[in-house]
Amino acid sequence: MTFKKLLVSALVAAAVSPVHAQEEFVVEDIEVKGLQRVALGAALTYIPVRVGDDVSEMQIRSAIKSLYSSTHFDYIEVKRDGNTLVFQVSERPTIAEITFDGNKDIKDEQLEQSLQDNNIVVGEPLDRTTISGIEKGLEDFFHSVGKYNAQVTIEVVELPRNRVELLMNFDEGDAAEIAQINIVGNNAFPDEMLLDAFELKDDLPWWNVIGEKRYQKEQLSGDLETLESFYRDRGYLQFSVQSVQVSMTPDREGIYITMNVDEGEKYRVSGTDVMGDLKGHDELVERIATIKEGTLYNAAQVTYIEDMISRFYGRFGYAYPEVRAIPERNDADKTVKLTFSIEPGNRVYVRRINFEGNSLTQDRVLRREMRQLEGAWLSDDKVEQGKIRLERLGFFETVDSSTQKVDGRDDQVDITYKVKEQPSGSFNAGIGYGDYSGLQLNAGIQQNNFLGTGNRAGINVSTSRFNKNFSVSYADPYFTINGVSLSGQLYMSEFDAGQAENLIRYNQKTYGVSSNIGFPVDEINSFNFGVGYKQQEVSNVDGYEQIRKFYSAFLDRENPDEGVAFDIYEFNAGWQRITLNRGTFPTSGSSQRASVEVSAPFSDIQYFKANYDFKYYLPLSDDQQWSLLTRFNIGYGNGYGEDDVGNDFLLPFWESFRVGGQGDLRGFEPNTVGPRAIYSFADQVSGPPDWTGLPGGYPEGVGAESVQVSRYAVGGNAKVVGGIELIVPTPFIDEGMRNSVRTSVFVDVGTVWDTEFDYDQYKDLELIGNSQQLSDYSDPGDFRVSAGVSVQWISPMGPLTFSLGRALKEVEGDETQVFSFNIGTTF
Repeated sequence: MTFKKLLVSALVAAAVSPVHAQEEFVVEDIEVKGLQRVALGAALTYIPVRVGDDVSEMQIRSAIKSLYSSTHFDYIEVKRDGNTLVFQVSERPTIAEITFDGNKDIKDEQLEQSLQDNNIVVGEPLDRTTISGIEKGLEDFFHSVGKYNAQVTIEVVELPRNRVELLMNFDEGDAAEIAQINIVGNNAFPDEMLLDAFELKDDLPWWNVIGEKRYQKEQLSGDLETLESFYRDRGYLQFSVQSVQVSMTPDREGIYITMNVDEGEKYRVSGTDVMGDLKGHDELVERIATIKEGTLYNAAQVTYIEDMISRFYGRFGYAYPEVRAIPERNDADKTVKLTFSIEPGNRVYVRRINFEGNSLTQDRVLRREMRQLEGAWLSDDKVEQGKIRLERLGFFETVDSSTQKVDGRDDQVDITYKVKEQPSGSFNAGIGYGDYSGLQLNAGIQQNNFLGTGNRAGINVSTSRFNKNFSVSYADPYFTINGVSLSGQLYMSEFDAGQAENLIRYNQKTYGVSSNIGFPVDEINSFNFGVGYKQQEVSNVDGYEQIRKFYSAFLDRENPDEGVAFDIYEFNAGWQRITLNRGTFPTSGSSQRASVEVSAPFSDIQYFKANYDFKYYLPLSDDQQWSLLTRFNIGYGNGYGEDDVGNDFLLPFWESFRVGGQGDLRGFEPNTVGPRAIYSFADQVSGPPDWTGLPGGYPEGVGAESVQVSRYAVGGNAKVVGGIELIVPTPFIDEGMRNSVRTSVFVDVGTVWDTEFDYDQYKDLELIGNSQQLSDYSDPGDFRVSAGVSVQWISPMGPLTFSLGRALKEVEGDETQVFSFNIGTTF
């Protein structure tokens, strides 16, 4: 009985046995057992054996290898059942979830990207062989940033239906601090001077509370390059770092870094030469490559010349020129001759220009800003110019350009501009609080990239306790293909100055229409011209002295309460020159705008206003996160000609310049800086007083014996405002928010005065009542100064500005404002 069982077992073992123990045979059938998630058809595509084939041991091994390459299986065994080939497989489990715990230095997003690079993705099969490599790679990363006690473990949790969860546990520990950095072999420069340029620090001043002495391998590599550049920029052509030792204390919490250097000798330039195919530009290239004989060797200067030559050839379509300086040292007299080898390569043409990231803005809006044309030579300058023009639109947070070679063609490239859109519409609103004015609110809507067309459109309605506005506007910056712009506006408003911030009482209604056309001169200059008509109705005007000369000439003394209406036809012209690198939050370049507005001689009143605005951004760091803004604005206006009775026209009081608030002089309440309203009184009146019909019924200034100076400012016909602003990196924000949030420290200066004010008429009169001090309001020297901090944010609802300002120089009667907050401010 026992013998029979052994015989049967032997026969079964012979019938179904590993294939590699058998000779070649003809396959009659193929089976794959153990499949759960993978379809049979998909598995068979990886098996290079078909029914009817003769198979050998080598072919079976090849089939196993092919199945493993599909990444679907953990285990594969092949057996033969008669002439049937049987593949017994065990599928890899599917990753159902990945969880991170304890990671601080590495963000979840970075970990997910790293896992994707290793094919560890939710929903995909898990290759267990990669886990140990991932653990070691992450630990190596922590070691590179000074965390030598860090540990990373990946736990695989089995789940039903052949699924797993990966738990990644991080125990980062504390970073090892740099105990000391030593430089050995330096004689020309002291340690302090060399270490001052390093990113790694072994000592921090007491005031640097956010600094750290953590060791990072990448920073050490950068500091070694900085050290080499320091010496080679000062003539030490043969400087080299011989060795670097990084050692740890036994507790792995302190690090000592020692750099052994060989300074070498100083070298001076004995001459320069050029060689190669200069494409007919010999004279100009030789001028670029010239360094005066006897000049101390400077590696940065040599690199700059190489870059200048490359950029020069880039303008003519040579996209990939090879330019390198070949030094010929003369160790006897410590000189070096520099030969610039130039190989321009093939001229390259642009096949296609592509745009990415513009989900709202239409392609044609971006394409019309291009100066590089498809089918033309590739010009680096024109590609960069297109990037700058896109940034100036103000529609995009970031703009990047890249050039890709066309497969199979060494003379063609494609250019791709990748943009990140930002909100181009705004909910124009303002909230402010001051010592006197209290809470102020207003609101409106504007869209600067209407339906992605690049056109500006708005139906704005705003209201507050003192102002009601309605306007419809539209502007097409490319009314013609040549960049001629056309805009128009229809508007109406009601203004109650008595309810506004720090203004003398008057009521005003305005109805108007205007149109403007602009002409580009070149890439940075343009002119614009416009016409307009408005009807201005003014009533309930307070009777202060400065307004009498203008207002009383038009007032109907029989019906003074009806006010006065003016028909005004306007002409305006302007010029602007803009070299800013971006339209929103620029960091370099300048902006200049000049404009003049004149009412036509056939208008009811004749006046003009001129304005000039200047801004200059100076980058203070290579990444332009630190920048200095200098700005100033000057304005002047007055009347021209005479009225019907021979009186000179004056600038209408509602057109007066006013200073203060968020736009120009932070730290002061809006409209509080400048000339004050003056009221005159006669102590004794002989006969009926000379009533002018103005509210208050005060006598004319002539013959007055006393005056009262109000706390309210009335503006003037001339102004100067300016300031200096240090733009700094915004702390505690993500790197991706850098182009949408701006922080700055500012000093603002400004004043406004009235060139028509006659101080001599009032200076000897008695001040009565609760009067402010009388000043010569025709004097432009009475400046106000403020300083503070401002934060600006391009939010989804529009630009937001927060300012903390303090008045450093003020005048009696000025109203200060420490905090202000605005939505819709123009930057």
